[in-house]
Amino acid sequence: MVPIYNEEENVRCLHEKISAALSGSNLAYELIIVDDGSTDRSFPLLKEIAETDDRVKIIRFRRNFGQTAAMAAGFDSAVGKVIVPMDGDLQNDPEDIPKLIEKIHEGYDVVSGWRRERRDAFINRRLPSIMANFLISRMTGVTLHDYGCTLKAYRREVIEGINLYGEMHRFVPALATQVGARVAEIAVGHHERLHGRSKYGISRTMRVILDLMTVKFLLGYSTKPIQLFGKWGVYTLFAALVSGMTTLYMKIFEHTSMNRNPLLILTAFLLFSGVQFIVLGLLGELNARTYYEAQGKPIYVVKEKVNFD
Repeated sequence: MVPIYNEEENVRCLHEKISAALSGSNLAYELIIVDDGSTDRSFPLLKEIAETDDRVKIIRFRRNFGQTAAMAAGFDSAVGKVIVPMDGDLQNDPEDIPKLIEKIHEGYDVVSGWRRERRDAFINRRLPSIMANFLISRMTGVTLHDYGCTLKAYRREVIEGINLYGEMHRFVPALATQVGARVAEIAVGHHERLHGRSKYGISRTMRVILDLMTVKFLLGYSTKPIQLFGKWGVYTLFAALVSGMTTLYMKIFEHTSMNRNPLLILTAFLLFSGVQFIVLGLLGELNARTYYEAQGKPIYVVKEKVNFD
């Protein structure tokens, strides 16, 4: 599955390389290419390719919705047991696809590519990626060298339970662990971009950080938000109690005027904040129950059942 955006110079070579990489294997495959609202000749060229190769399937967006949306569309349309997304700029090497699938057959649910020798500019591509990979690994507890590498392999049953928004496609390995997936990482090839220009840069860093906050919440508290907000509410109320007791002590024993004591204002602020935290947690609980119950979605995932026929 390949999301593309304005890659007219690369689509023919991309198809040829993928076909050559998989034709020598015993893998039955389909090639889903998602045109993310390209404004160049990408789509007409893709249609020509599809007319000569019935394994090629094309999804065309009305406008540019972004890489995450394009990947979500590909995941939703794929019918294979293993789904392998990759970039359409020829920087990922299709020769690595069989290696990813072989690793899946060893019992893993997600196999992530690691561009060990990455052929990108250091300042605006590799440096932000290094920092992001470190931060994501620390916050999610799933250590990978290269979250940003699109070339990965997923078991279908794992990816089906994950909804993608924003820039969430890069966090799929971490989200997959929420349903008990086994994650592995292998080194893959990476090439310099020969045609066109990159659509991504350092400007995406802030969006990634914001989505990381969402992922951290989903991994730890999506079914129990009161445990997060309620905890901070209790801490804040306790701080308000300490501040209030100190204010009374200063009034009774040190005869400090209430009007000149900033601790009185701090006490009121902490009381208000504590109540707000707890109310926010309760509202989160209501939303979580609405989300799961309205969709009939369980809060668990079953890997297999025995003797339930």
